[in-house]
Amino acid sequence: MKKLVLPSTFADEIIAHAKEGAPLEVCGILATKDGQITQVYRAYNIAQSPVTYTMDPKDQLRIFKDMEERGWELWGIYHSHPATEAQPSATDIRMAYYPEAYYLIISLARPEKALVRAFRILGGQVLEEKLMIE
Repeated sequence: MKKLVLPSTFADEIIAHAKEGAPLEVCGILATKDGQITQVYRAYNIAQSPVTYTMDPKDQLRIFKDMEERGWELWGIYHSHPATEAQPSATDIRMAYYPEAYYLIISLARPEKALVRAFRILGGQVLEEKLMIE
């Protein structure tokens, strides 16, 4: 397991997004420059579902365009599981189209103690990464 560092300000931001969107799933993108996370982008979940997400293609295009203009790269994609554990579902695995990205899942199964876990999803294989919030 590789050690990943998620600055606490960004962890707080994605957890807040998850709580604000509950009971529906939320989603977004994290950008990086030189290995350091630079930005959290919230995206709209057009599925409007408590059990799945589909990132709005317009948001995705806007986000990727902004990242390109700033010289940033994709670091990760996050989404929430409002009532279940922070474990990729079969749908999450099937829809993991960015093998270079880390997939972060925020679980609100225990809202007082939100849990964030990170995974790489490659060819249907799920590899958990050690995520440190600092």
